[in-house]
Amino acid sequence: MTKIKVRKGMPSVALSKAEFTERFKARFFDPAYADKARNIEALIEPAWRSYHDYHKSPITRKAGKEFADPSYELSVDWLQARDSIKAAEREQRDPASLSRILIINGSMRSDQSCPGEMSKSWRLVSLARKIIEAKRGFAVDVLDLSLLASEYGRVIYPCKACVSTAMPLCHWPCSCYPNHAIGQVNDWMNEIYPMWVRAHGIMIVTPVNWYQAPAGLKAMIDRLVCADGGNPDPTSTHGKDPHAAKLLERKGWPYPRHLAGRLFSVIVHGDASGTENLRRILTDWLTDMGLMPAAPKALLDRYIGYYKDYATSHDDLDADRDFQEEVRNAARALIAAVVLQRKGEFKRADAGITDPRPK
Repeated sequence: MTKIKVRKGMPSVALSKAEFTERFKARFFDPAYADKARNIEALIEPAWRSYHDYHKSPITRKAGKEFADPSYELSVDWLQARDSIKAAEREQRDPASLSRILIINGSMRSDQSCPGEMSKSWRLVSLARKIIEAKRGFAVDVLDLSLLASEYGRVIYPCKACVSTAMPLCHWPCSCYPNHAIGQVNDWMNEIYPMWVRAHGIMIVTPVNWYQAPAGLKAMIDRLVCADGGNPDPTSTHGKDPHAAKLLERKGWPYPRHLAGRLFSVIVHGDASGTENLRRILTDWLTDMGLMPAAPKALLDRYIGYYKDYATSHDDLDADRDFQEEVRNAARALIAAVVLQRKGEFKRADAGITDPRPK
């Protein structure tokens, strides 16, 4: 086996106390905090200690016998996220549970923030939602990613690409966040992971933003890398020990696909270019994780008001009755595929074939 090397050499990111204090106080710029200046000053010292001593996970407990190292101290935040995923898995696999579809609104646009008008994606989500809710035995969850731009405290932190150091260093669910030492808290992904796990079918409805997925959708995509080969036991890598993770991967890693087998639909819309490329990108990403397209009619890329004014784009959607019906048909196709799958009648031609390249 090749000798394991961990490459170092990037510049330090450590702040001086003065730099830290300046950034900490910037959170309280609003004059509404003016009469609380003494309270804010009193918080600086404990906040600095948390940062300087790197209290990433200040509350932990012993992992327990189900982990490789039962005595390892695991973050209670991570354990809670894991428990939510386990509960979602049990529900998803229960034959008596409702068939559940997760619809994802990929647009960042909202009438609750600067744009001042709802997104066309939200309207399309609503069309699909009505079809699914009308189907007996089905339930719908809606993940509205526009809340990242409009709701206080909603955030998806960026993926740190632990997987590129070694796959086992990428934990399932992600253990990079929360990081209390540097203020990276309220990570929405700990609520989003169980939503994906609980679903039997996924529908993504999104616009094209500059030839690519909107920023919030892309952030979620990146953070779902741990669902494709992620390590469910952080004690096996002693937390975030890159050397231990590299050794583990070199011994042979199984690349567990934690979302494999779920069905999906993708609906992409735009106004001038990029819809087909983004539809293909999203489809490739989902199939790489082991999810399956529900049907050809469940995969759409369309233009609304092609090269027309943005100001009239909702009017153009009103007029495009065919596209509206195609969205409904995509929902119907996803419903039908889920019904067949839960009956054991949705057959994969490649089932049981070993993948020589699981990465």
